[in-house]
Amino acid sequence: MKNHQISTHLIHHPYQAPQDFAAPQLPVHKASTVFFPDVATMRSRRWLDKSGYTYGLHGTPTSFTLEERLCTLEGGKQCLLVPSGLAAISTVSLALLNHGDEVLIPDNAYGPNKDFAEHELSRYGIRHTFFNPMDIEDLRRKLGPATKLVWLEAPGSVTMEFPDLVAQVQCVQSHGALAALDNTWGAGLAFLPFDLLRDGGSLGVDISAHALTKYPSGGGDVLMGSITTRDPALHMRLKLTHMRLGLGVGMNDVELVLRSLPSTALRYHAQDKTARQLAAALQRQSLVAQLLHPAFAGSPGHSHWQQLCATQDSPAGAAAGIFSVVLDAPQSQVDDFCNRLQLFRLGYSWGGHVSLVMPYGLDEMRNLGRGQVAAGCLVRLCIGLEDGADLEQDLAQAYTQAFAQDWR
Repeated sequence: MKNHQISTHLIHHPYQAPQDFAAPQLPVHKASTVFFPDVATMRSRRWLDKSGYTYGLHGTPTSFTLEERLCTLEGGKQCLLVPSGLAAISTVSLALLNHGDEVLIPDNAYGPNKDFAEHELSRYGIRHTFFNPMDIEDLRRKLGPATKLVWLEAPGSVTMEFPDLVAQVQCVQSHGALAALDNTWGAGLAFLPFDLLRDGGSLGVDISAHALTKYPSGGGDVLMGSITTRDPALHMRLKLTHMRLGLGVGMNDVELVLRSLPSTALRYHAQDKTARQLAAALQRQSLVAQLLHPAFAGSPGHSHWQQLCATQDSPAGAAAGIFSVVLDAPQSQVDDFCNRLQLFRLGYSWGGHVSLVMPYGLDEMRNLGRGQVAAGCLVRLCIGLEDGADLEQDLAQAYTQAFAQDWR
């Protein structure tokens, strides 16, 4: 190459760094183009089974590593990365449903999942039906010949009702449909989605969709999702749709999740502990008509949470760092309460280090009514990593000023 110009030398430079470098964080492999040493190798490589690299969209060592670690976290065997939690949900539905099929969705599901069914799936002739997640007989009645997929959430979005997930999965699978769980709240830590009875795997969901944006990321700065399975044939159906949709994630974002993943359990349990402290404090206040936190007796589905998440080794169970309260006060005062909070920031999402608050108009979110949620204005609190006493002091000052009530 000595007769080539400098630009060519710089592009085709022969130096290769030594390969025995080891450090706590893995190197980041970014690529669209992947080089092949020869034509025979190019023709023999298969991206479907991860036996080799063919194109950046099908994965690099960086994304393969995160997928394998997520399988360990959730107890799965195969994993796909997608650009967001919603992308995980929509990919599952698109991959598994055809014209004339029906999908069942709990009425307290993540709102965009319901919207996707109403506005996108319906255009392809795919019907959807909402069911009461706290009534197993309602689910049983609504399972029909066309039902191919049932979405589940434990607990429900915003209102935090905890269903009888074991009975739901048994009901769905005995019908011959697939059970897909939005496992963002559980995160592989509160319960085992593929081993619900903790007996080695006799009962589990078919698919776990996970918004890695939340706890695995932990910084409020990454959008990513995952789809985890245990059945190779089911995984391949999902993977082929994933490929045809052209879904990919940036390796710098994968790096951020890989960096945060080792501390996921520490952060999850720390936020859970603080959330219970604050939930108990709010429950004592006169204007709190209802506390919606699965770990508290009286919250809808508490016994189901206890059955699934509390074990002999961990009787206190795990419950993430998120809960809601229903306030018996006018919406204007509730909004003022949210505005007066200083450490809690107004914002969507959760699982990050900053605590968040959000008032919700529940009646606009539910198709089947409020169910077991009391009348009043609902506020969701997502607990970060601030000191619990500081957060309680912030709640107290906002509550006192907004409602002209003493903090107990």
